[in-house]
This record gives sequence, structure tokens and C-alpha cells, in this order.
Amino acid sequence: MRIGLALPTFGPDATAEGVVGVSRSAEELGYDSLWTGDRVLAPTSPSAPYPVGDGVMPRAYERHLDPLLSMTLAAAHTERVRLGTSTLNALWQPPLMLARSLTTLDVLTGGRLDVGLGLGWMPDEYAAVDVPWQGRGGRLDETLDILHGYWTHDIYAHQGPLFTIPETVVGLKPHQRPGPPVLLAAFTAAGLRRVARRAAGWLPVAMPLLYLTGLWATILHEAEDAGRDPSTLRMALRVNPALTAEKAEPERIPDAGTLEQYIDYARAAAEAGVHELFIDLGQSPLTLEERTDMAGRFIEGVRAG
Repeated sequence: MRIGLALPTFGPDATAEGVVGVSRSAEELGYDSLWTGDRVLAPTSPSAPYPVGDGVMPRAYERHLDPLLSMTLAAAHTERVRLGTSTLNALWQPPLMLARSLTTLDVLTGGRLDVGLGLGWMPDEYAAVDVPWQGRGGRLDETLDILHGYWTHDIYAHQGPLFTIPETVVGLKPHQRPGPPVLLAAFTAAGLRRVARRAAGWLPVAMPLLYLTGLWATILHEAEDAGRDPSTLRMALRVNPALTAEKAEPERIPDAGTLEQYIDYARAAAEAGVHELFIDLGQSPLTLEERTDMAGRFIEGVRAG
């Protein structure tokens, strides 16, 4: 199983020094990947609750760096690690602009890009960027169409229900062909079908492994029904540790626990067939130096298993 680490793109450590320091440390520690998230708004009175925990959005999200620019900085200070988004909101910019940005990043990183796309959870952010909240699934499907077309055609045009692209020469192609892997965050039945039929893989968040593997089995079954080879799909599991000083009760894992319990969870995830697991320590009260030390202890513990 590959092991990744989230960059400090949220909160007080969301600085150039933070991104560069964590990038270099992660590569030195043997991490396989670095990941960024996406926020454009931290409303004082959100219209929808945060979908995790007590429903309150973490205070760290009040300060947020642009995910793709942060990845570019990380790429400039690393040589080996892959760079992923978990997740980039696919609908907050026109798909042609998204295609250009992702293609550029894949070229500049020498093909180290993993594109993790999601739809977010807060209508306020959609309103702020003037994108309709309704019809998100159809807009995502058309966005995926445009990304694929842009990456695979030398001459490309698109006429769809939402977007029109006049015939154009596409001279810039991704380093990875036919394009960087696109993974989707999804939990609804329609979303899981989209992963199975259209994506290179799935981006779930940590949950009890029995439930996780059940959803993954659904995706693989849907992929086979669609005529795809299920073995080509991969799962990259995000873990947001809520670290406790004392050992948590087993039923609280992975919502909370000690570092050792999260190491055990990661080892069990590997045995359950998870292809990649990455942790985001950015919501802990620890200093950046303490989180880097913890990241070292985490990967050492997982690799030792």
C-alpha cells in the first residue's frame, strides 16, 4: 500500500515555508504522495452543516491556499512523490480552464499528478463562484467529457448542454497518456456508478473497514457490468486523525484514536486491499514540527507492520 501525507494548505501553517518544509520532509521520510484540498469560502453562517463530526466546519479552513498553486510549489521542491488533490472541486471553474491547468501541472511535474475531483458539500461556495448547486452530477459528467476530449484529441471541439468549445488545436498534451488518473470522491449510488464507469479510482474518507470494502465491492461490480476491468481501478483513502492521548474504544476508530491505533487501522486497510492511504494532520493542535515528527512515526509504524 502506498502512503501519502496532506500538505499544510489550511490553517496557520498554510505558508510557503510550511508547504516546502512538509514536501521535503515527506520525500525524505519515504512518503509516496502529497495531497491538497479545496476551499473558497468560510461563511460565518453556513447554509449546510459540515458533513463530519459535530457539523461545525474546522477553523483551519478559514485560511486556505489555492490547491494547484500549492502543488506546483511542492513539485518544485521534490523529485519523486506524486501529487494529488483530495479533492479539487470540479465545478468551480470552466472545464476548459480546468483542463489547461491540470495539463500544465502534469507537464511541469513530469507526470506526477493524480486528479482527485469532488463536488463539495456547501451551497454557499457554489453561490460565491456563480455556479448552480442544482444539476451538479450532470455538470460533472460534462466536465469529465471535456477533460477526456482535451487530453486525447489534437483537434477538439465540444457542444454540450452546458458548454460549447469551438474547434481548436490542442498542442499541449499531458505527460501521462491518455491523461493523469482521475479519481472521484463519491458515496451516493449514482456517484459510485460514476466512479465505476468513468474514473481511474475512488477517493473515500476513513470509515469502518467492513463498510469501506462493501462500497468498494459495489464499485468493482458496477465496473465489471460496464465492461471495464475492475483490477485497473484503485482506491486512495483519506484519513483525518482526531488524535487522543488515551486509547479510544474500538467502535470510535477511525473517528478518533491514538497514533498507534491509526497505525493499526492503516495496516488493516492494507490487508483489506486499500491501494493508497494518506493522512491529514492539519486539524490537530500540534505545531508543524510536531506534526512532521508524528508523520515520521506514522509511516515508520505502518511500514514496520
